[in-house]
Amino acid sequence: MSPGVTEDPPQYPTHPRKARTTMSATRNERLGWLGTGRMGTVMSESLLAGGADLTVWNRTAAKTKPLVDKGAKAVPAITGLSDADIVFVMVSASQDLIDVVTGEGGLLSADKTPSVIVDCSTVSAEASSEVRAACQAAGVDFLASPISGNPHMVADGMGAIVASGPRETYDRVLPYLQLIAPTVVHAGPEEQSRLVKICHNLMLGMITQALVEVTTLAEKGGVPRGAFIDFLNGSVLGSTFIKHKGRALVERDYTPTFNNKMLRKDFDLGLGAARHLEVPMPVSSMVHQLIQTAIGHGFAEEDYAALFEVEARAAGMRSGDDSTR
Repeated sequence: MSPGVTEDPPQYPTHPRKARTTMSATRNERLGWLGTGRMGTVMSESLLAGGADLTVWNRTAAKTKPLVDKGAKAVPAITGLSDADIVFVMVSASQDLIDVVTGEGGLLSADKTPSVIVDCSTVSAEASSEVRAACQAAGVDFLASPISGNPHMVADGMGAIVASGPRETYDRVLPYLQLIAPTVVHAGPEEQSRLVKICHNLMLGMITQALVEVTTLAEKGGVPRGAFIDFLNGSVLGSTFIKHKGRALVERDYTPTFNNKMLRKDFDLGLGAARHLEVPMPVSSMVHQLIQTAIGHGFAEEDYAALFEVEARAAGMRSGDDSTR
């Protein structure tokens, strides 16, 4: 079986996009996209909307149809992307990245290879370094460019990309990254972007835990959940994140944008990096165990906002009791 993406196809409504860079700012090179799960589809749609010449591949070929309908070409094998000048990759795990780039039938196995591979996945620095070394040995430039934001936010033009790799490679790819996200930052020459993305997701978990704790305290004291979230949003603490996750808490809607298993993976990576760098992470370590508790309570596939259920149960509040909403 060919390696590839395990994400599901898009299951969300279309959102109006914010104005982004147009293809007039690019060299109009031939682009490839490997991995058309939920996030990969949204990101590659941005390239198509900008007028890119795009060829796509996914392990489950049917998941490329929405992109083909919008003008992309689909190929039956990863090596079919070899005619592209630049290939973007969006997969779900470190081993997937290694497999689709260096494995049998991977991007580097073809007689002809792309000149640049851009990986937008969230993977370990070790896996990224391994793939970067293989690319360098094959004469292919590699840019690690993980993206922040769920598919809804990226579709709305609210994503952020942090990239690392040779500056000249970054400059070449930048116009395409700007089609995908309004914020694009270069963090360094090697795997620095991996650490930035993991630190971001550690903070995501810590902020969520703080939000569910104070929301639980307020609710158990008789404050309607919605009133408390509205107050937070109108205060100096208000943010896009509090607005969206606060609404999930009010409605107890844990439809996944990023589930607890995915967040646990990123905490595993982050705490591993902290051990390597000898950085104490007491708050992250505690939240890691609370994420594990949520998974143990059956919320593995639910959105990480379900940390609220763990906190509510610990506080002796009845699950599903919305009397103080």
